Amino acid sequence: MGGRALLLTGDRDMYQCASEDVTVLYVRTGGKSGGAEEVGPAEVRERYGIDPELVPDFIALRGDPSDGLPGAKGVGPKTAAELLREHGSLEAILDNAIRERRPALRGALIEGKEDLLIFKDIATLRDAKVKRPKDRATDWHGAAEAARARGMKKLAERLEANAD
Repeated sequence: MGGRALLLTGDRDMYQCASEDVTVLYVRTGGKSGGAEEVGPAEVRERYGIDPELVPDFIALRGDPSDGLPGAKGVGPKTAAELLREHGSLEAILDNAIRERRPALRGALIEGKEDLLIFKDIATLRDAKVKRPKDRATDWHGAAEAARARGMKKLAERLEANAD
C-alpha cells in the first residue's frame, strides 16, 4: 500500500481524483495549447475555486457540454463555485434553494433539483472494485429518451445511433 499515482487524461472530470497521492496529468488538445499540465488539489482550487471532491457537484451545477450535461439554467462556473463555497455540496445548495435571493437562480435550483442530483451522480467516479450486477441488453432507445427528457440532445442522438 502507499505510493503515488499519475493519472493521464484529457477529461477534466478526472480532476475529482486529484489528491496528495494522485496527480492528474491533463493533456490539453488543439492549437497552441497542446501539451500536458500537472493538476493537483491546488490547481483544481485555482482553476475552479473548489476542492477536488466537489468537482462532480460543480459539473452538475455548471454543466458539461462534452458529456451532454446542461447543468442548472443560468449557472456558470463562477456561480457554481460561489454556491459550493457557501454551502459545501450540491445537496446543501438544493436544501437551501428556497432562501436564494436571486429569483432566477432560486427557480433554476428548485425546478432542476432532480436532474441536478442525477447530473452529479453521472459525474461521480465509482470504485472499479464494486460488485456489478449481471449484464443485460442495453436499452439504447430508453436511454436516448431519458437523455432527451433531460435536455441532452447530442447524447440522445449518439445513443440512438448505437441502437441500430
